[in-house]
Amino acid sequence: MNKRSIILIVDDDPVNIQVMKSALKGEYDILTALNGYDAISQLKEHKPDLILLDVMMPDLSGFEVCSIIKSDGAFADISVIFLTALDNDEAELQGLELGGIDYLTKPVNFALLKLRVRNHITLKERNDLIKAQRDQLARQKEELEEALGRVKQLEGIIPICMHCKKIRDDQNSWNQLEQYITDHSEAKFSHGICPQCYEAQMEIIKNLVPS
Repeated sequence: MNKRSIILIVDDDPVNIQVMKSALKGEYDILTALNGYDAISQLKEHKPDLILLDVMMPDLSGFEVCSIIKSDGAFADISVIFLTALDNDEAELQGLELGGIDYLTKPVNFALLKLRVRNHITLKERNDLIKAQRDQLARQKEELEEALGRVKQLEGIIPICMHCKKIRDDQNSWNQLEQYITDHSEAKFSHGICPQCYEAQMEIIKNLVPS
């Protein structure tokens, strides 16, 4: 089951909050705040997917709240839709310049609000999916580069002694074959004896044991 998106509604009028909450709660999980300080507290605790933010509030205006949100890297990517009775171009421009993604005037057309919310939530879900896929590709690229790096360590011409079979490393030191492979790969060793060496060892033992 997909997780429901979280919407934070910020308005100093409880009636406005209740009406908007009733319009949206069927599709989303709703948080509410009656002032800017409470909004910031809710934001830090829950990190909603979208904020519906009233502009004209006591203490902190919606514009000030938005400015605080957008100045914090942990929350700057959260979309803000302004809801306000300020029906003029200057207020709308100010809201959009501060980082708001949309601007709706009161009284709110709830059919339009639901469509705007749905569109912005859908856009966020797509962006989150793209980011997750990009992060996964980056991790896979990293893992592949590490694997290729390990493979390349054993590629090319390796100097090896024709008599004792020691290998010369990049520091011009001679190492046992087993140690060299252990240092340059993830190979593990189990020890045994091949048939030819077994026969040779048995021959030596026979010669050492008196008849």
